[in-house]
Amino acid sequence: QVQLVESGGGTVQAGGSLRLSCAAFGRPLSDYAMGWVRQAPGKERESVAVLNWNGSRKIYSDSAKGRFTISRDNAKNTMYLEMNSLKPEDTDVYYCAADLRTKYVLDSAYDYWGQGTQVTVSS
Repeated sequence: QVQLVESGGGTVQAGGSLRLSCAAFGRPLSDYAMGWVRQAPGKERESVAVLNWNGSRKIYSDSAKGRFTISRDNAKNTMYLEMNSLKPEDTDVYYCAADLRTKYVLDSAYDYWGQGTQVTVSS
């Protein structure tokens, strides 16, 4: 099992940047694939970015490409999401998620979730 704790959300003006962090407790981060998912009330869940166990493979949603960067530091048991050029439509609750079934498959079929961190982008 693993416990995931996000941090780094907040309110920023359009065009600004935020860096989200996800600390993992329990199984070592290097054991599994991970990603970031966002969802707001009444909206569909969107997989923003996902990466494999060592960060050598990454997949981004169309909305995140070119603006967001997902990364991980297995030594620190922490995953990150660097978000630049933020837009009001990026306003959402962002969840850190882990797929403990695999280190390699990036199908966003997560079985562990963090509590979420709110990101608000004002225009």
